Amino acid sequence: MRSRTANWFECKIRYKKTMEDGMEKTVTEGYVVDALSFSEAERRIIEEMSSYISGEFEVRDIKKAPYGEIFFADDDLADKFYKAKLQFITIDEKTEKEKRSSVNYLVQAGSFNGAVKNIDEVMGGTMIDYVIASVAETTLMDVFEYKKKEEKDDKPEFEE
Repeated sequence: MRSRTANWFECKIRYKKTMEDGMEKTVTEGYVVDALSFSEAERRIIEEMSSYISGEFEVRDIKKAPYGEIFFADDDLADKFYKAKLQFITIDEKTEKEKRSSVNYLVQAGSFNGAVKNIDEVMGGTMIDYVIASVAETTLMDVFEYKKKEEKDDKPEFEE
């Protein structure tokens, strides 16, 4: 399990998909990209999807994701993404009352129970008291993280 904090954007892509029976169907699928702005998110999703889709496709929607951190599973069977709402419990020192603050996360897992297990695995290593308020499966297909491009060698392009 690993977690990654970034500026995430949810993107919707519309294209003609060849179904298992050989028929073509127009579908709209959701993806998540790591980007600094809406324009970078659009550029990144076009770049990423160009290698997966052979025909034309259209970016239908881009919105800022309601979560800032994603928990990635190490398991190859973890092919779904779940939106999890956690409530962090703190005690107000002046009033001595319990205060809860909510934070949303995206969790990769193979099942609902796997998502809960992954949340506990990541959050168990922290000292924060928390409650899992909700976990719901999303329709997101994949998450594309930012990767540095291969750095060029320090060698000169020509030799004298």
